[in-house]
Amino acid sequence: MRERAPKRVLAIDYGQKRMGLALSDELGLTAQPLLTLVRTNRSGDMRRLRQICRERGVAQIVIGCPLHLGGETSDMAARAARFAARLEKELGIPVAWQDERLTSWEAEQIASERKPSGRRRRGSLDDLAAAIVLREYLERQRGVPGDVAGKD
Repeated sequence: MRERAPKRVLAIDYGQKRMGLALSDELGLTAQPLLTLVRTNRSGDMRRLRQICRERGVAQIVIGCPLHLGGETSDMAARAARFAARLEKELGIPVAWQDERLTSWEAEQIASERKPSGRRRRGSLDDLAAAIVLREYLERQRGVPGDVAGKD
C-alpha cells in the first residue's frame, strides 16, 4: 500500500488591496500566518502566488468567502469567486471555500491579546485572518465541531 504524500494547504484572505496568506504544516494539522501580499496586478499576483505554491509544496488552496453576517453573498464574495476560478485555472491547484465571517474581528482580538501595548498595522492582520480561515477549514476537514476546536 502506498503512503499519501504530505501536502500543505495555503489559505488566502482575499482583498482588493492586500491578500493575507497562511500555510498549514505538511500533515494539515496547524495553520500559521505566512505573509500579507500587497496586490499589484493580476499577472503579478498570480506569479507571486505560483512561486509561493511551488516553494512551499502547496497541494490545496482555501479562499475565505466573505459572506454577510446573515449568510448572504456579498459583492466581495463574487470578486473572490472570480479570483478563485482564475487561480485554480492558472495554477492547476484545487481551490476550496471557507466561510470567513468574523475572522477579521477574531484577528484583531488575537493581535490585541498578543501586543496589548502596541497596535499591529491593519495590513499585518490579513495574514492572521488567513490563518483563522485555514484553522477553521482544517478543523472542518477533520470533522472537529466548532465549539470543541479551541473556541470559547
